[in-house]
Amino acid sequence: MEYMPNFQLHRPESAEEAVKLRNEQPEALFVAGGTDMIVNVRRGIEQPENLIDLSAVEELKSISEDKDGLNIGAGVTLKEISDSDKINSDYQAVGEAAAAVAGMTHQQYGTIGGNLCLDTRCLYYNQSEWWRQSNDYCMKERGEICHVAPGGKRCFAAFSGDVAPAMLVYQAEVTIVGSDGTRRIPLAEMYQNDGMDHLTLSPGELVTVIHLPKALAGSPSRYEKARIRGSIDFPLAGAAVRLEMDGDKVKDCAIALTGVNPFPQNIKGTDDYIGEALTEEALDKLRDNVRKQAKPMKTTTVAPWYRRRVVGALARRLTAELAG
Repeated sequence: MEYMPNFQLHRPESAEEAVKLRNEQPEALFVAGGTDMIVNVRRGIEQPENLIDLSAVEELKSISEDKDGLNIGAGVTLKEISDSDKINSDYQAVGEAAAAVAGMTHQQYGTIGGNLCLDTRCLYYNQSEWWRQSNDYCMKERGEICHVAPGGKRCFAAFSGDVAPAMLVYQAEVTIVGSDGTRRIPLAEMYQNDGMDHLTLSPGELVTVIHLPKALAGSPSRYEKARIRGSIDFPLAGAAVRLEMDGDKVKDCAIALTGVNPFPQNIKGTDDYIGEALTEEALDKLRDNVRKQAKPMKTTTVAPWYRRRVVGALARRLTAELAG
């Protein structure tokens, strides 16, 4: 299937109305920029009878600041993020990550909420209908086995959003609206290690705002990814690093990854470097720690061992550059 099926389009004007529509139509999908989801619809991966267009929900489109930090509406485009002087000066990795997503056309339409909630990807899943049918459907969509790990009982499709790791190193939080009201949680708690069900959102819930804390504004950070082509492609492996130094000693450090696990992953053990000098030996240890925690599988055409080596090298280099 390489065409758009018939569907009913709904255009709510508030987040509450959008959630109400979703609860009335449980199979419906939210769509904002549609740069990823519409492709999946054309391929027959998603076949909704109802789409809920969020483009008229004005409350999702603002960037504001209060005493606690920066608040970014989930409908703000990636281009607006990458062009924001405030974000690039106070949360640099976030601006770099938004600018790294696909190409300019995608950034004009794609939203920050969509990138954070991006579906997981796999070589056996993100294909045309005839390809998936010919090669036997996988457990993520109409099948019973994971072709990446046939002997396993779960899906290993990889999360490949760019912005999530950059947000994670700044300890971002998200506001979520659902039929039971509004809640606010750390962004890290919105994900789980399951390629089929990587979001912890309840059915019908909608991410409305992303919060970046004022306490970490200006903390130096970087984001970089490896991809097959210099534009369009999702990350084979990506790393965000936030590093504060006190002279030649580490004051604070956070590292998060994308493209190598079913969820964007905070690296454990970065507190071990606080108070230490970032010698070549320490940087090598950091690199090896990142590689140990990255668990890429055969979800792309590039070998897992290579992606593991690349993500460790990215984290090491970005850390060294931030240390000066």
